[in-house]
Amino acid sequence: MIRVCLVDDQTLVRQGVKSLLELADDIEVVAEAGDGRQAVELIPQVKPDVVLMDMRMPVMSGLEALQALTAKGQLPPTIILTTFDDDQLVLAGIRAGAKGYLLKDVSLDQLVSAIQTVAGGGSLVQPAVTQRLLSGLEGLQNEFVSLEQPDPLTDRETEILRLMAGGFSNKEIANSLGVPSNSSWSEPAPPAGNRAAAGLAARRAGLCAALTISPCRGPS
Repeated sequence: MIRVCLVDDQTLVRQGVKSLLELADDIEVVAEAGDGRQAVELIPQVKPDVVLMDMRMPVMSGLEALQALTAKGQLPPTIILTTFDDDQLVLAGIRAGAKGYLLKDVSLDQLVSAIQTVAGGGSLVQPAVTQRLLSGLEGLQNEFVSLEQPDPLTDRETEILRLMAGGFSNKEIANSLGVPSNSSWSEPAPPAGNRAAAGLAARRAGLCAALTISPCRGPS
């Protein structure tokens, strides 16, 4: 028999899920909690095989309860009961140690199968939630070129970057640095694309705000 604990602040939801699970031969609801704090206190005492946990609850959220139980090493296999509005919480729940994720409108067969899966040591994510998470991840742009920390810029290189971000020409930069007009500038002039990228990087690093010669105009 799989012993289940229901954690949801809505009494009707708990009663509805409990009534459904009573139709399953190998599942028994042994405990109920109305918020995360109650769950944190109750679960270590009851030691259920599986927990069904809502995420949005008063007093203590489901995510906070997951984190607290994980920190104590007392988190049983847990399935998050979520809605279409909870994508961020689902991702946070993954990191907090939950094993499964279901939408609250799942069928009895899906719910029973999920409970059996996590009770047996498996994990699951309902296909509808999986697709939404993947769709969200596809919209993220990875701006990391390398995980290695770049070498720090010298004071001179920082000054050049600041001036480039301000939109100054190579000649203006040379004059600002005190390079004689009849001498060759030792710093290579970047191509237009690299100049724009360098300017953008300087803006993100907050170097434009430090300019005192002229406000940032952006590369021309």
